[in-house]
Amino acid sequence: MERDWIYFDANASEPARPVALEAMVRAASVIGNPSSVHRAGRQARAVLESARERLAGLFGTRPDNCVMTSGGTEANLLAVAGLGDGRRVLASAVEHDAVRAAAVADIIPVDGDGVVRLDVLERMLGEPEPRPALVCLMLANNEVGTIQPVAEAARLCHRHGALLHVDAVQAAGRIAVDLRALGADSLAISGHKFGGVKGAGALLLAGEATRTLAPVMAGGGQELGRRGGTPALPAIAAMAEAAVEAVGALANADAASVMAGWRDAIEAAAVAVGAVACGGAALRLPNTISLALPGRAAQTQLIALDLAGFGVSAGSACSSGKVARSHVLDAMGLGPLAGEAIRVSLPWTTREDEVMRFIDAYRAMAARLPARRATLEEAGA
Repeated sequence: MERDWIYFDANASEPARPVALEAMVRAASVIGNPSSVHRAGRQARAVLESARERLAGLFGTRPDNCVMTSGGTEANLLAVAGLGDGRRVLASAVEHDAVRAAAVADIIPVDGDGVVRLDVLERMLGEPEPRPALVCLMLANNEVGTIQPVAEAARLCHRHGALLHVDAVQAAGRIAVDLRALGADSLAISGHKFGGVKGAGALLLAGEATRTLAPVMAGGGQELGRRGGTPALPAIAAMAEAAVEAVGALANADAASVMAGWRDAIEAAAVAVGAVACGGAALRLPNTISLALPGRAAQTQLIALDLAGFGVSAGSACSSGKVARSHVLDAMGLGPLAGEAIRVSLPWTTREDEVMRFIDAYRAMAARLPARRATLEEAGA
């Protein structure tokens, strides 16, 4: 059945998986508080701990080192504030605003494809400094999909006595994510990014972080004292079910290849009509394309594609609905293109006919929208 309006903004939020919605409804019928000791409380606790065990097993840590949060933003804040106390914070230039806003950080530059400069990171870690460091490096970028060399960064960090926090919000459920294999000290995930419902995330811990994490939100001793507040049981149960299905689907190499093929087909068609593929030379998420159309403002492209029946974005969905110039593309040195790029992120529900329809819509938009004249400043005059 053909859909009238097609959602290609999965990096903002994936469509909920049916198994996640079913789990949410079941958990919502459990009346107890997981902290209560009576029968209803024990039933709620069983739902919570089952979800914790599954998430820990899927993403490479022990259940007691899986801290439930309200989402990726809180998980990142808890890591940066809870591990960064007394440490200097270093963050890549393309980190999500949730990390950028959590602390004043020294910025690690990236190359033209958005890949962190490990040589510069090593130099920064080796600088004389009375405090050890906390390094923040996302596993996959939310705007261009670039996958970072996290395992190599972890080895550098530990050689210099630094901790490494990884924002894996966009990576979880789309590529293999294992905290132990990456060698990081903490890792953030968010349920609605892989087909859960909004309102639940987790911070996974390893090594020294398991002993030194300080709570940001104190309360009644929940989450072993690491995060206060009654957990959002329906959203947590949905997150665990969605994670099982999303991670399980990664074992199907053919499905992953199909998604990457659709990404590449969209990118090739766009480049053929004058677009620039941002970060196109890097290893990227199979579902994510960043396309800059010179001379056409991102907001104008979004409106044109929305009217043509497609929902895409101009980057992060955390700017109160505003279309702003991308700090990620700025950090990649793309100049005016930073305000002329859209993000196409394919959800798990994507069909081939929808990809073909999008290619037609993009071609028509590129032909129809007039390119604006460059300003004197942009032209270098």
